Amino acid sequence: MTNFYIVTNELKDKDFEVTAQIRDYLERFGKSVCDEPSYADCVLVLGGDGTLLRAAGELAHLNIPFLGINLGSLGFLAEVDRDHIESALDKIINGEYIIEKRMMLDGGGNSALNDVVIIGHNSMQLIYFDLYVNGLKLTNYVADGMVVSTPTGSTGYNLSAGGPIIEPRADIILLTPLCAHSMRSRSIILSSDDEVVIDITKGKNDEEQVVDAVFDGHKRVFMKTGDRIKITKSEKSTSIIKISELNFFEILKQKL
Repeated sequence: MTNFYIVTNELKDKDFEVTAQIRDYLERFGKSVCDEPSYADCVLVLGGDGTLLRAAGELAHLNIPFLGINLGSLGFLAEVDRDHIESALDKIINGEYIIEKRMMLDGGGNSALNDVVIIGHNSMQLIYFDLYVNGLKLTNYVADGMVVSTPTGSTGYNLSAGGPIIEPRADIILLTPLCAHSMRSRSIILSSDDEVVIDITKGKNDEEQVVDAVFDGHKRVFMKTGDRIKITKSEKSTSIIKISELNFFEILKQKL
């Protein structure tokens, strides 16, 4: 790899000190840092998992691999910590890495690497919705919401909601209700070929509902009673550079 593009979370690298160190290190070895991502061979994301998720949503269409550099706390996607940046760059320069393809979700033209979360527009709001899979109504829910997750996202909101951990290279769609007020509180695992539709119905006492569809924790799409969202496997995918010799379960053990 010769050309690099850097995405920096300014809150975690306030004076761009780490960004400048990386730029200087790469240029010392004859590599270049691009001003435009379309010219890059690799995207270096400085921040944490949230920064990488945002970058993936914006740049996945370019099919450029990402390396996450963690300047925060817990990170599953940003595997390189601050103390090992130069050794990680050495491995990339020397070709000592693998690239993992991670599936993404599509919902109304919006992409998500981790998850699409259906949740009340106002906090502490129960929402009423119907769940369809491949055109068949599966059930109705009264819950705080629903997490529709990729395997990559299984260690995110899904895990906090009591959902299972899935090996990130798997090819499935995972549904986990949030605090469902019924016996329908278990996660559902679907094929990545399945089509999920969530239909926002009327609420308690036939009240109109206002909810949000949240993509990877930052992009919100406003929905109301009568609206529905179709969620499928996206045609896009995210390429993640892996330089650690540890497998997913060894990393999981360390993180948790």
